[in-house]
Amino acid sequence: MIKRIVYLGYYLKTLDKKKLQLFLAYTSKITHKSKAALLMDVLMSVFKYNISILEYFHFHFFEKNSEERAQWAGTGYMFEFQLKMNPKHARAILDDKTKFYKSYSKYFVHSVGDIADLKSKPELVKKLLDNPSAKLVFKVADGKCGVQVAILPTADFNQNTLVLFMEKEKYDLVEEFILQHPHLNALSPSAVNTVRIFTQLDVNNQVVILGCRQRISVNSPVDNMAAGNMAAPIDEATGIVTGPAVYSDILKADQTKHPITGVAIVGFQVPFWKEIIEMVKEAAIAHPQNRSIGWDVVVTENGPGFIEGNHDWCKLLWQLPAKKGLKSILEPHNLTHV
Repeated sequence: MIKRIVYLGYYLKTLDKKKLQLFLAYTSKITHKSKAALLMDVLMSVFKYNISILEYFHFHFFEKNSEERAQWAGTGYMFEFQLKMNPKHARAILDDKTKFYKSYSKYFVHSVGDIADLKSKPELVKKLLDNPSAKLVFKVADGKCGVQVAILPTADFNQNTLVLFMEKEKYDLVEEFILQHPHLNALSPSAVNTVRIFTQLDVNNQVVILGCRQRISVNSPVDNMAAGNMAAPIDEATGIVTGPAVYSDILKADQTKHPITGVAIVGFQVPFWKEIIEMVKEAAIAHPQNRSIGWDVVVTENGPGFIEGNHDWCKLLWQLPAKKGLKSILEPHNLTHV
């Protein structure tokens, strides 16, 4: 109980109050329940089901019974699960983008460098400046959810100014802007649309795929759901999108076609699917000190590659496109992990 009280304090401290008001008004309208009654149910659910305040609405608890609610993995549960699977001392290669690309460099299909690389490898600077996209992406090592990212034209830099700019603006990493596969570009050209695959090592260190999702940008330079974009479920065996794309905003309707390009989402075939699954399964056992990872995969004309791996992978991106709580998938690993 004490732990749940601490969690509630964290939820209140980080709460998007404007979003709460919007969700509360919408839910009150469609359920014909008072806001006070809903808030009481929210508070009870935070303690009973180990979820955050807004997850009550994300998970549509207002229309679910107790048995259905118990199936959802919320923030509290995921924090405890991921801490067990990916201990703090082992997370650095996932938390730090520089350490990630150096640890998993064989799985990258685009050029990347930190300041030390650029100073010691002039040929890498040239390769970055001559990349076919004519754009560069600057990142901080510990950036999350697409924040602290800048995309600038290569024409703004030369061999001498690139490192100076990064040092001045405190960027740790620079990458070539990725030209995604034409099929994904036709689906949504506003951002690089990554595939998120969740992997878990079982008690025998065998790789289990927990789920596959296609992230889809909607007139946005990033593809994160937190930035207002969509995600759809992908069939693990075929790489075909099997359901509509969903938003984390409960006021927005599911989409079977992209709202801007009109390209069909349901039935979309992710290119290079066999290669994606093979790459992710191989990478998942490369550093087994982290047992449960959410991989962001970019797909180009030349095949798939990594953008990053996440130890604190998103429970919304995992469960919302599936339209059901998936906690039961994690429980066997939670119970058997020592």
